[in-house]
Amino acid sequence: MTDWATISSLATAGATLVLAVATFASVHSANRAARSAEGATRIAERSLLSAQRPLLVTSRAQDPEQRIEFAEGKSLLLPGGGAAVEVTEGILYMALAVRNVGTGLAILHSWYMSVGERIERTHPPLEAFTAHVKDIFVAPGDHGFWQGAFRDPTAEQYAATAAAISAGDSLMLDVLYSDYEGGQRVISQFVLRLEGGVWQPSVVRHFNVDRPDPR
Repeated sequence: MTDWATISSLATAGATLVLAVATFASVHSANRAARSAEGATRIAERSLLSAQRPLLVTSRAQDPEQRIEFAEGKSLLLPGGGAAVEVTEGILYMALAVRNVGTGLAILHSWYMSVGERIERTHPPLEAFTAHVKDIFVAPGDHGFWQGAFRDPTAEQYAATAAAISAGDSLMLDVLYSDYEGGQRVISQFVLRLEGGVWQPSVVRHFNVDRPDPR
């Protein structure tokens, strides 16, 4: 005698199992697609960020000379690949020729000048940097400049930097800049050495502020 109740129960169980397998496969496929989409999004974001990432180095010797103007009307002539410093009436003026070898616009925000060459791979704390009176822009693939000034002769940094310049000692400049959206901040360190009466700069290292350092 056919046990229809048992057959019905088995059929229901089989249908439930098939549905469960189908649901699992669907969820697994959806999760895999979501992970794939998330990965693609991350790749797209990294590509976008890379396309607007600036990187400053010293400019080339064949780059044209620039006249750098300061708020007081003072100007410095800045040769390609060079730097310039001058003390006038209690104000210490400084400028550096740079080139943006990155793929995005560089916006220079602040700076820190110290005496001597720093051996350790460190940079000053961000709160110690001096903000620019106005942002300085350097287009990708183009040359530009950095400028700064000490205007308080009683300040410790002024006295130390002026004494180093007079003695012909090396200076180290840290420049903080970002892309045009204010992200991907980088600190580039430059050393300025007096050679044959001319200040010769060179870039020594870069630090990522908003993302992991590659070193």
